[in-house]
Amino acid sequence: MHNQLQEYIPANATPLVLKLLEHDNLSIKVKTERKTRHGDYRSLPNGKHQITINSNLNTYRFLITLIHEIAHFEAYNAYSKLIKPHGKEWKRTFQHLMLPFLNPEIFPNDLLPLLAKHFKNPKASSDTDAPLALALKQFDEPNNKTFIFEVPLGERFKLYNGKVFQMGEKRVKRYVCQEVKTGRIYLFNPNAEVELMNQITQIK
Repeated sequence: MHNQLQEYIPANATPLVLKLLEHDNLSIKVKTERKTRHGDYRSLPNGKHQITINSNLNTYRFLITLIHEIAHFEAYNAYSKLIKPHGKEWKRTFQHLMLPFLNPEIFPNDLLPLLAKHFKNPKASSDTDAPLALALKQFDEPNNKTFIFEVPLGERFKLYNGKVFQMGEKRVKRYVCQEVKTGRIYLFNPNAEVELMNQITQIK
């Protein structure tokens, strides 16, 4: 499976990635899209370790997600399972593993400054870094999704789970939106991807 990863990552990243995966007890599985996560890492009861990554990610997001999960594996081995999932040990490991990839032979020049800034203090998900998430989106396959910060005030939008919301005002860093059916208030990160209701109507 490791060699098959070449179709999912930038070509020049392949030798570095394969070197990181030289572990007999670590397996990588490419999965169909999961709406709630790009990838995950698990320590299995039999002593093996497994990483799964969504197949629909563009090559740059796939690579970032893969190194993110390998950092969990490396941090687990170095510091034990008692550390916080995205604590200082994981952050240091992720920074160390990612550094050799941050060059123009692997990432486009316009992504490198955003990546350099992100990896000064990497978060649990690159999706919470709005500028980076927006820059990465340009390499996705075209779809009918819209970022929350692009939704006009008062417009209705739909999530992947079918729930419909009405767009509200921005509060500090997140947007206040009301679920139409229940009236409950939710806060959305600016780079959450949604479907505008008028776009859904036009497609039908």
